[in-house]
Order: sequence, then C-alpha cells, then structure tokens
Amino acid sequence: MPPVVGLLEQRELTARRRVDELREEADRIHAELDMAEREWKEWVVARSRVGEVLASGEAAGEDLPAPAGQRVRSEQAHAAKSKSVVPVWRAGLSWSALSVDYQRILRALADRDRLGQGPLTCQEMAVRFGLDPVPGKVEALRSKAKRLVARGWVVESAPGRFTLAKAVVG
Repeated sequence: MPPVVGLLEQRELTARRRVDELREEADRIHAELDMAEREWKEWVVARSRVGEVLASGEAAGEDLPAPAGQRVRSEQAHAAKSKSVVPVWRAGLSWSALSVDYQRILRALADRDRLGQGPLTCQEMAVRFGLDPVPGKVEALRSKAKRLVARGWVVESAPGRFTLAKAVVG
C-alpha cells in the first residue's frame, strides 16, 4: 500500500494541473471577450454616428428618399421630442404631437389596418422595425403601445394585440 502522503501529493498535483488548465482557458476566454466587447463598442459608436448624421439631416428639414423612390419631407423635424409625454387623443390632434417612436407605431398600425391584416403584436412590431425580437425590445414597444392605449390613440383588441383607434387617422 502506497504511503498516504504520496497519494495526497498525486491528488494535489492533479488538482493543480486542472487549475492551470482552467486558468489558461479562462485567460483565452477573457481575451476573446475583450475583443468581442471592443467590436461591439465600435458598432455602437458607428450606429450612433449614423444616427447623428441622419438626425442632423432630418432636423434641417432635408428631403429624404422614400422607399418607392419618391421624395418626402421628414416628419421627424416637426415631431415632439423623444421622452415627451403622450397627450390624450382628441379630435384635430395630429400625430406630430407624438415623438417619432410613437408615430412609428401608429404608422405601422395604420399600414396594417389599411392592408386589412388585423391587430399587430409587439413582437411583430419589433421585427417590422428591424429590432431583434428579444424581451427587452419587445417590452419597450409594449410599454409604448400600452401608453398609446391609455391615451386613446390605440386599441388593445385582445391581450398584446394592438390596432389603431378608429377615430385616429394619419
């Protein structure tokens, strides 16, 4: 029978090797994480810069190309500031009283209604707006849609299914 101290040394050596292997793997993963975070931050900066350029062109009232090749004047130049309060809907109140995000939701609902496609879910909105349909993005849209419901702009015909209120027109 081998001495107990020898067995303990073997186990200690095995444990130390395992720790060294895990440290090497952790170092590799940390390096990979650092590179991924740098790349992500670069994309965030790029998106931010493009947003600034587009916003400055829209704020100046420049004509923007429409999807069908037509020229249209940006509605965003006259839109309420983001983070603004959603007013209660009343006759004669235009969509421009709302921030761009809320106008975008109303436009999507109006398009859906015009095409006879029925209510729109927030997950469908996220996809339509080019957002990842992840819970955070979907819940942000749901919050905005619920706020529009509470102010009379939108109707929630079934839980999570939204339509433009009949009196509200673009």
